[in-house]
Amino acid sequence: MLELLARNWAWVLVRGIFTIVFGALAVFWPEITLLAMVILFGAYAIVDGVTAIAMGLRRSSGRGFLIFMGALGVVAGLVALFWPGITALALLYIIAFWAIVIGVGSIVSGFGLSRDAGGRWLFILSGLAGIVLGVLLLAKPGDGAVALVVTIGFFAIIWGFITVFTSVRLRRLAKELDVG
Repeated sequence: MLELLARNWAWVLVRGIFTIVFGALAVFWPEITLLAMVILFGAYAIVDGVTAIAMGLRRSSGRGFLIFMGALGVVAGLVALFWPGITALALLYIIAFWAIVIGVGSIVSGFGLSRDAGGRWLFILSGLAGIVLGVLLLAKPGDGAVALVVTIGFFAIIWGFITVFTSVRLRRLAKELDVG
């Protein structure tokens, strides 16, 4: 698992950058309409899902979970783009459950990094951020679309920076392992 992640450090970086951009747009334009939020989330989820699928396809064994996580992201993104008139509550539930599943996946990945005891906490922290976001959204579904946008934005920025930092560590590790 560690070698796979090290080999794909650039995909991890791309995921982190897109997460930061998504978060910044959400935080700095809180008056954004629900339709714009649906489109931003849809595009982000598709890009995130495709990168997870690409990482899974490059793996020789045990790739099913990465591909599943990626497919889930793509499906969530497509639902958001093809049915933009969904209610705020439906969008909230899609985002909340997606964040929880992706968070669990990141935690599982972190625990799979047995050779990199110093970096595994980054994946675990990233996963915890996703789970906290999902649980908070499920606990307070009536707080409104603007609060949802700002909350998601802050969590996405934090998650993105953690992911970018992780990619830097993975790049260093790739050079140490000489895997590219």
